[in-house]
Amino acid sequence: QVHMVESGGGSVQAGGSLRLSCAASGTIFSINAMGWYRQAPGKQRELVARITSGGNTLYAASVKGRFTITRVNANNTVFLQMNNLKSGDTAVYYCNADIYNAGYQKACEGGCWGQGTQVTVSS
Repeated sequence: QVHMVESGGGSVQAGGSLRLSCAASGTIFSINAMGWYRQAPGKQRELVARITSGGNTLYAASVKGRFTITRVNANNTVFLQMNNLKSGDTAVYYCNADIYNAGYQKACEGGCWGQGTQVTVSS
C-alpha cells in the first residue's frame, strides 16, 4: 500500500510564493514520473507540472516561468515552488506519482494521488 502526503498549501496575496511538498511512502520499488495537478471549482483537473526520474520536466503554459518542479529520488518526494502567484492559480493541488512495486506492477492505476492541498490567491 502506498500513501501520498502533501503539505504547503495556504492563502497568499497575488505576487506571493508558496512551496508544495509531497512525500510517497509504503511499498515502493521505484517511481517513474511525479507531478502536480490542480482543480479549480467547476473546472476539470489539469496538469500543472511533471518530472521524470531523470529530471526532465514539463509545465503547463500558464505556469511556465513562475513554477518550478523538483524531486528528491532518495526520499520519494516531489516539490512545487510557486512564485508570482495569480488569482487564477487558486485551486486544490494534487500530487501524482507512477509507483511500481518489486514485481514491477503499478501500485495505482493512473498513478497514485495525494489527498489534495488548497491554494488560495487573493488579488
